[in-house]
Amino acid sequence: MKPIDAKPLKICLLSYRSNPHCGGQGVYIKNLSHALKQLGHEVDVVAGPPAPELDANIPLFMLKGLDLYNPSNMYQMPPFKKLWDPVNLMEWLSTSSMGYPEPFIFGIRAYRYLKNKFHHYDIIHDNQSLSYGLLNMNKHLPTIVTIHHPITKDREIAVNSVTATWKKMQYMRWYSFLHMQKRVARRLKTIITVSECSRKDIAKDFSIPEDRIRVVPNGIDTTLFRPMPDIKREKNHLIVTNSADSALKGLYYLLHAIHDLSLKRDIRLTVIGTPKKNGGVEKLIQNLNIQNLITFTGRISNDAFIQHYAKSSIAVVPSLYEGFGLPVGEAMACKVPVICTTGGALPEVAGNAAVLVPPADSGALSKAISYLLDNPEQAEKIGAAGYKRVHHLFSWDMAAQKTADIYREVIRGNRRF
Repeated sequence: MKPIDAKPLKICLLSYRSNPHCGGQGVYIKNLSHALKQLGHEVDVVAGPPAPELDANIPLFMLKGLDLYNPSNMYQMPPFKKLWDPVNLMEWLSTSSMGYPEPFIFGIRAYRYLKNKFHHYDIIHDNQSLSYGLLNMNKHLPTIVTIHHPITKDREIAVNSVTATWKKMQYMRWYSFLHMQKRVARRLKTIITVSECSRKDIAKDFSIPEDRIRVVPNGIDTTLFRPMPDIKREKNHLIVTNSADSALKGLYYLLHAIHDLSLKRDIRLTVIGTPKKNGGVEKLIQNLNIQNLITFTGRISNDAFIQHYAKSSIAVVPSLYEGFGLPVGEAMACKVPVICTTGGALPEVAGNAAVLVPPADSGALSKAISYLLDNPEQAEKIGAAGYKRVHHLFSWDMAAQKTADIYREVIRGNRRF
């Protein structure tokens, strides 16, 4: 039998929600599983809907549930026969009372699925569900978790973004799963996160010693995100890769900046994604009367995505907080000059290769955009510096190797398994 430090590992990745087109968790599972496989490890992924995009040689085991957050049929009433299952009934009742039970329910379903399969694996790695089911898994097999950032930050920003008491209470109810996540995180010996900022914030908000939290920065897929020199950049053309109505993403502040800039100069903004119908973003665009300046792409192919980057003068990341900030790294990999806020870990990713502005400050965004548009040589230097920084620091191969080293460390510390 080979020693654990020499043999390939058998890894089970858990991901309760891995939308490959929205948010960083789907990107994380796709790229980490690929890179671990390239290192010679065996990788299975157990996931809830929507399904992640994986390499063809990586087995995917989808857990069936009610799929109540399917955008084509949100909160649909499930067939009555499905509600005979107590887990399904629990999920339906909690969702109907404005809760978000998906991480908790996923943990139950994942444990059900794995309870007779623990002997197939060396380690279980959870992608931020932090469900109670992990504690049961940890009794059978070493189990670790990645926390991209503490969701306490999302809750704080969401609650502070509204004034009505009933709205604040609605958000508090939605984020009630945080009580579970804090309890589970405190009982797991090893946590992976993606930045020093997230490490400090997780330690503070979850009351966990920092020495139990290991930092493994995300990689950037530079085979996908790359310059396209044959495509000419379009003057005064901005790109943002976030169309969410979430206050956390700061798109409202960028829209205000676009309005202010449009009074003085030609300006256009392409938003990769689709806004919520009749949501805050759509209403703000109408109120500011900037409909003719904003283009939403909807869901697009990877090739079209990179072409939009290639056409853009500047990429803007206006988030109020990010645990890492993949859009910054992806834009840099395309040699696009970046303007981002100092929210959360964004300065760690951007370094000195972007223009940094305070979060929640449309005036600062407006000034930074004007500066780069008026100084194309400086913009080009920033784009080149970002490209160099990404290729030097943010590799999925490095992320996978560091993650595998942590797996082995955790396995060595759990010889009872």
